[in-house]
Amino acid sequence: MTEKHNTSKSAKLLYRPVGIVGSIGAGLVASAIFKQIWKKAAHGDGADPPTPLESEYPLKEILTAAAIQGVIYAVVKALVDRGGARAFEKATGDWPGS
Repeated sequence: MTEKHNTSKSAKLLYRPVGIVGSIGAGLVASAIFKQIWKKAAHGDGADPPTPLESEYPLKEILTAAAIQGVIYAVVKALVDRGGARAFEKATGDWPGS
């Protein structure tokens, strides 16, 4: 079931700064969530997630960290984008998407 929303070109343009700020905020929130999850998974406060250029970690661990981080970012970004769009629609009466 899909909902039909009113959309205008001006709504898309007006929403653009809101979307940019939301994306930055989503990235920061997702990063904080990922670091907390990784600390619990790695069993230690000093356990930073591995980066691809750290040779002391096996590729499997690096890919696992990257996959978890990607999923968390995608979910947080989707929630922030949808919430921002709904708030924009409430304020303006126009849906900012296509």
